[in-house]
Amino acid sequence: MARKQSDYLAALLADEAASGTDSPPAPTPGERPAERLRGTTLLGRESALARVASGEVRQVTQLLLDPARVRIWPGNARSYAHLTEASCRELIDSIIAEGGQKVPAVVRRIEGDADHDYEVIAGTRRHWSISWLRAHSYPDMMFVAQVAVLDDEAAFRLADLENRARADVSDLERARNYSEALKTHYGNHATRMAERLKLSKGWLSKMLKVASLPEPVIAAFASPAEVQLKSGYALAQALGDESKVDRILTYAVTLAREQQTRRDEGRPALPAAEVVRSLLNAPVIAEPQPPRYEWKTPYGRKVLTVQSNNRQGMTIRLHAGTGMDPEEVADILRMALTELEAEGRGLQR
Repeated sequence: MARKQSDYLAALLADEAASGTDSPPAPTPGERPAERLRGTTLLGRESALARVASGEVRQVTQLLLDPARVRIWPGNARSYAHLTEASCRELIDSIIAEGGQKVPAVVRRIEGDADHDYEVIAGTRRHWSISWLRAHSYPDMMFVAQVAVLDDEAAFRLADLENRARADVSDLERARNYSEALKTHYGNHATRMAERLKLSKGWLSKMLKVASLPEPVIAAFASPAEVQLKSGYALAQALGDESKVDRILTYAVTLAREQQTRRDEGRPALPAAEVVRSLLNAPVIAEPQPPRYEWKTPYGRKVLTVQSNNRQGMTIRLHAGTGMDPEEVADILRMALTELEAEGRGLQR
C-alpha cells in the first residue's frame, strides 16, 4: 500500500531512535511524561526533515491508482497486446495470495490526456494483471505505483534495465525496442547508445540486425517470441546476400501458411529450430517455364502442342485423332512456327 507522509516520517523517527542520536534528555523534576514525549517527537521530526532537505534521504511517493487511468509508455520493449492470462498467471496468483500488489511499478505523470493521468515506465505486466483482476472478481484491486520524474531517454534506460532481468521479454521485442530508441534517443549513434546502456557494441549491433528482419520471415515462426538473437542474427546475415533474399522470402511465405494450417487443425507448430534451418536452406526458386503453346481444330481437338522451347531447340507434339490430313497438319505447323518467330521464341533466335 502507499505510504502516507506521516508513516514516512514515523519510519525516520524510528531510525533516529534506533541509532541513539538526538536521544531525549533526562526528565526534569516536575516534568510530565507527555510533555517530555512531545518534545522528543518535535526534535526527531526536525531532524528527519533536515535529513530530507539535505538530500541524505529521498522521499519516494507511492500511489494507489486505477489502472484504467494509467496508460503504457510506448517506449517500453514489452508488447502489451501480446500479454495474456496464461503469460501472467503466476503474477496474478501471487497478487491474489498476497492480498495486493507488493512491488510498485514506476510511472510518470502526463499532461494533455483527458483519459489518463500517468503512464507506466516499468511494470507493464503488473498493470495488465491488476487490470485483469479488476475485471475478474477483484474490482477493488489497485495498481501500486511509484512516481518518478524522467525524460524519455532516462525512462528508456530504466525500462531496459528492468526488462533485461525478464525472461518473458523476447529478443525480438528488445531488438525492435533498441532499433527505435537508436533513432529516437541517440541520433542513430550506436556507440553512444551502447555506452549509455553499458552494453557491448558488438552485442548491440547484433540486436539491431535482428530488428531488421522483415515481417514475412517473422510470420514463418509460430510466434514472434521464438525469434532469438543467435538464430535471428543468422537469418539477418543471410538476407544480406542478394542471391538468397528472394528464395528465403518466398519460402518464408510457404512456412507461414504451414504454421497457420497447423493452428487451424490443432496440430503442434513447426519448432523454431526447424523454421530457421528451412529458411537458411531454402531451395533455389525454379526459373519460370515458358508458356505452353497449343493449336486446335475448330472443334476443340488438339492438333499441335509446343512442349518445350529454349535456345537449344523446341519439342513439338503432333496429336492423333484430329481428323485432319497431313497437309492440313503441316499448314498448322508452319503457322505455329511463324507465330513463335514473331514472338522471339522461334528457331532463328
